[in-house]
Amino acid sequence: MSKAEKTKQFIIEKTSTLFNIKGYASTSLSDISTATGLTKGSIYGNFKNKDEVALEAYHYNASNLKKNVAESLDKEFLNMTEKLNAFLSFYRNNWTTVSQNGGCPLLNAATECDDTFPELKKQVQISFSDWIRTISEIIRKGQNTHEFDPEIVSEEYAVQFIMMIEGGILLAKTMNDEKYLHLALDRISQIIEQELKIHS
Repeated sequence: MSKAEKTKQFIIEKTSTLFNIKGYASTSLSDISTATGLTKGSIYGNFKNKDEVALEAYHYNASNLKKNVAESLDKEFLNMTEKLNAFLSFYRNNWTTVSQNGGCPLLNAATECDDTFPELKKQVQISFSDWIRTISEIIRKGQNTHEFDPEIVSEEYAVQFIMMIEGGILLAKTMNDEKYLHLALDRISQIIEQELKIHS
């Protein structure tokens, strides 16, 4: 990496948690300057405006989440039920870290950007679509191996799981109690057992 690329990456990494905790609109150029120790001129020398920093920070946060989830799924599993449960375990085991870093970056950005930051909204849509695709593929593989009901629509269940997880995170963060996330995860686990799996 060139010196300019290293500086740009440094700014992104130093501001990623800041944006996720304080918000994309509320984070000012002064906040970015304080977090990085760089002058506003140095920041503008690497990014054309604050929105560009925000987009890169979101991409960094979302990519890290995707990588960490992928690592939890990139293991040897006996079946797709185990793989789905590993996905749930990721959220059970990482709540403290997620909470300390401001919560789910997808949820935070989605809640904030809505119609006020269309470029960020587009990136969030891509992230959620990718997440839906990942879970859908696991369910389809389970259907192909006659583990899951062939009649269910994999994408619909993937969307339901995401809605429940994000809702659980939202309540857990708002109420300062992770039990709300665990309630959502427990319900998903029940759905996997009672609605997805074929019982002989």
